[in-house]
Amino acid sequence: MCGIVAVTARRDCTEILLEGLRRLEYRGYDSAGLALIDRSGNLQSHKRAGRVAALEAAQAAEPIQGGVGIAHTRWATHGEPSVANAHPHIASDRIAVVHNGIIENHAVLRDALKVSGCQFYSETDTEVAAHLIAQAMHKEGDLLSAVIKSVRQLEGAYALAIIDRQEPNTVIVARQGSPLVLGVGIGEHFAGSDTLALKSVTDTFVYLEDGDVAELTADKFTIYNAAGEQVDRALTRLALQSDEDDLGQHEHYMLKEIYEQPARLRETVNQGVPSDSFFGARAADLFPRIAAVQILACGTSYHAGLVARHWIESIAGLPCQVEVASEYRYRESVTLPDTLVVGISQSGETADTLAALQHVDASRVLARLAICNVDHSAMVRECELVYLTQAGAEIGVASTKAFTTQLAALLSLTFCLARHHSAASLAETDIANVLREIEPIAAQILEKDSLIKTLSQQFTNKHHALFLGRGIYYPIALEGALKLKEISYIHAEAYPAGELKHGPLALVDEDMPVVAVAPDDRLMEKLRSNLEEVRARGGQLFVFASENAGYESGPGCEVLALPACSPFVGPIAYTIALQLLSYHVAVAKGTDVDKPRNLAKSVTVE
Repeated sequence: MCGIVAVTARRDCTEILLEGLRRLEYRGYDSAGLALIDRSGNLQSHKRAGRVAALEAAQAAEPIQGGVGIAHTRWATHGEPSVANAHPHIASDRIAVVHNGIIENHAVLRDALKVSGCQFYSETDTEVAAHLIAQAMHKEGDLLSAVIKSVRQLEGAYALAIIDRQEPNTVIVARQGSPLVLGVGIGEHFAGSDTLALKSVTDTFVYLEDGDVAELTADKFTIYNAAGEQVDRALTRLALQSDEDDLGQHEHYMLKEIYEQPARLRETVNQGVPSDSFFGARAADLFPRIAAVQILACGTSYHAGLVARHWIESIAGLPCQVEVASEYRYRESVTLPDTLVVGISQSGETADTLAALQHVDASRVLARLAICNVDHSAMVRECELVYLTQAGAEIGVASTKAFTTQLAALLSLTFCLARHHSAASLAETDIANVLREIEPIAAQILEKDSLIKTLSQQFTNKHHALFLGRGIYYPIALEGALKLKEISYIHAEAYPAGELKHGPLALVDEDMPVVAVAPDDRLMEKLRSNLEEVRARGGQLFVFASENAGYESGPGCEVLALPACSPFVGPIAYTIALQLLSYHVAVAKGTDVDKPRNLAKSVTVE
């Protein structure tokens, strides 16, 4: 949720810190701050509520410079967005700390620190860590030892970066349950919440493990594990695309990422007909032995799992359960023997999904599979099997291309499982045809953009909306409603269309637009009857329908005809259309499309 950047260099680091924050602002934009040690050995800081731009203005008005510094962009957890609660937090006029995560025992630690004479200036859990480290310095004598001692008292999740004006050439970082990566340079070293923050200064990274503490200077870095032993972690060189954060001709990252989907979908399935080996070396041995599938995910990724359940049960013939990871991890569940557990996450660092993957009954789990967009992420390292989607960096907070590439990956998984478990498995040529259809259909949906933009104008003065779908398209309705509420702030809910008479129909009137997902499938006539119930009660229908489904616009009903496509490709196609609807409604309402209020991109805390 928050963004961290740290630098130790022989040159001034302020612009590196600010550029890192610009790239990380999708992780949090309630406040921002930086602290550095100047050439005279003084600890200096700027903090501002609001966006990184406010911090840049403060730095321009009163420049501070130095070769060692830390910076932070915040998504508020403890305490309102304010200058007082913004990071870095400073203790004893010498220690500065930035933090991502939640320190769960902060209240107990705060009370003890107050008794010992510490004065607190914020409501944050992070300030507790600053005071703990400052106190430990009096006994330990050096920053590294003080941090190692202090983090052992912390419960919960944290990524920390710390500087001390009495050790002006050093940055100490620590990780537990929250992502943190080191960047390796020549005569300078870095740390950040993810590689995107550091791509302007290095292409070589080291991924820290839980429990690691690292000491960085301009010349070297040293890593210690949870036991305090010096360890080596592998260097990873990444070929980062230069245009990932370039808006090009688009007004917003969300629109750019919607338009990238045909290419990203092609890259996700471009290896041809999927084979077991796509999921890892052990998959060929494990897939024939799978007796059930358990999918764990949150938010948009959960909706991808709901779609996959239809595919896995109807095509592969395996029982499949899908659960919200944040609920699953806290209940006693029964795992069927020989279960494949699938964790889905765009970032691979989603805290609840990671915890749920660790919570499963290992004695009954055959293997864990990560479907993820980020190589070397915690989820990828945690699981025995991996399928990397090829969505590329997704900067807009509302997920678009990450979701559709997850669907493509899950469809590939389904085809592989079906070979081993279903007599109705598709022929190789049929599978190849389905996968080849994905890119052109996605491109054809984008050609409807101007029509969808016109349609969106009828939502700008609405406060509520209802989305309907049946069968595999009910999760697509859920995803459409989520997108609309996330970025336009219109209250939107989704229901299976067959449930209208069981409650939601009471809400339908001329002020409640009803969006229906209407493919040409075996439930078409059932859905048509459901929609007539809406029209009969004065509701305004907006039907996203297959051109073959026979829907026509008329009083109380506007139809957007979408290209006919394979039933396997349909969920991807209708998703893109609903993404465009949400985007244009949000633009018309004047909301911040890429950075919606109260939300952040990567949910690395509970």
